[in-house]
Amino acid sequence: MEKIEKAKTTILIGHIEGVSYLLLMFVAMPLKYLLDMPIWVRVVGSLHGVLFLAYMFYLIESWGRLKWRFMTALVLFALSLIPFGTFFQKKVISAFEKE
Repeated sequence: MEKIEKAKTTILIGHIEGVSYLLLMFVAMPLKYLLDMPIWVRVVGSLHGVLFLAYMFYLIESWGRLKWRFMTALVLFALSLIPFGTFFQKKVISAFEKE
């Protein structure tokens, strides 16, 4: 049961981080460059940075505690760098961690 909860927490944090990344890319950046409002990049960027670090912490913790393969953790990390990528975590975990 703990394994399922830990994986769900990692996926949830990933989704929240993914939303913050999308807000940064598609809301804050256009506000900065189109409407000359750079404060939003600072605010949303800082929030995204904290959420990204939290996701990395949970990803590393899940990799260790749930005994995920290295490739699973690597692909999940790579997905965190791509807009909309973190929304595919569950599929990646299912594909790589078939038991």
